[in-house]
Amino acid sequence: MQQILSAQAKEGMILAKDVMTPEDRVLCGKDTVLTNAVIDRLAKMDIMHITVQGHPVKVQGEKTLKEELRDIEARFSKVTKVPPLMYIKKKLMQKMIASRGK
Repeated sequence: MQQILSAQAKEGMILAKDVMTPEDRVLCGKDTVLTNAVIDRLAKMDIMHITVQGHPVKVQGEKTLKEELRDIEARFSKVTKVPPLMYIKKKLMQKMIASRGK
């Protein structure tokens, strides 16, 4: 899941969260496939950010999933025999993978 600017939205992306109006009404529901018409409507309603499934927009300087997982491995490399810390490492890695939609 990735939060992006509405201006970065492309046809075919899928919403990961509901898009709400300033009055807290649902404008577009979770799992809506974006079309050009929906994207235009978001722009007309001044919706600045949306959250989409996966990680479709590359951000300059952002690490890849592989790089992030390698960093976690490096951070925990000296605590291989400490079960609570190994559990935390495992959960961090699972959360990182899930957040990238892989």
